[in-house]
Amino acid sequence: MKQVIHLTVNGDSHELYLDTRRTLLDVLRNELGLMGTHRSCDAGDCGACTVLLNDLPVTSCLVLAVACDGAQVLTVEGLRCGDGLHPVQQALVETGGIQCGFCTPGMVMSAVALLGEKRRPSEAEIRAALAGNLCRCTGYGKIIQAVQRAAGEAT
Repeated sequence: MKQVIHLTVNGDSHELYLDTRRTLLDVLRNELGLMGTHRSCDAGDCGACTVLLNDLPVTSCLVLAVACDGAQVLTVEGLRCGDGLHPVQQALVETGGIQCGFCTPGMVMSAVALLGEKRRPSEAEIRAALAGNLCRCTGYGKIIQAVQRAAGEAT
């Protein structure tokens, strides 16, 4: 079965005719060509596919695209600050919080959601916000420092 849906992704409106079984992740990558949202576990366990759906972080591999009809979606490609990086992205570069980079888009989106909700989160709040995002390279210390720096709390 197929259905027409309307999505606003990174500020651009889209009308899509989709199989009702397709995930938001699949649509972002295969219909809209937004490859920054990474496919990994397809079970919602790793966070690599995290996007903001109406300003809330979701694992897009678990969300049916048709459930997003009329929604606003923000992906890592939509985080533009003029010609530069978003402050969370810049802080990850500056602190060494990026190694292989596979988890980075999901980490960034979770951190952006947190900072949109709470401008000066505690370390415990940062850890809780990033809990659904797995990184096998960094040990999380540098990622947490990056979120603190982006929030203006780095020492």
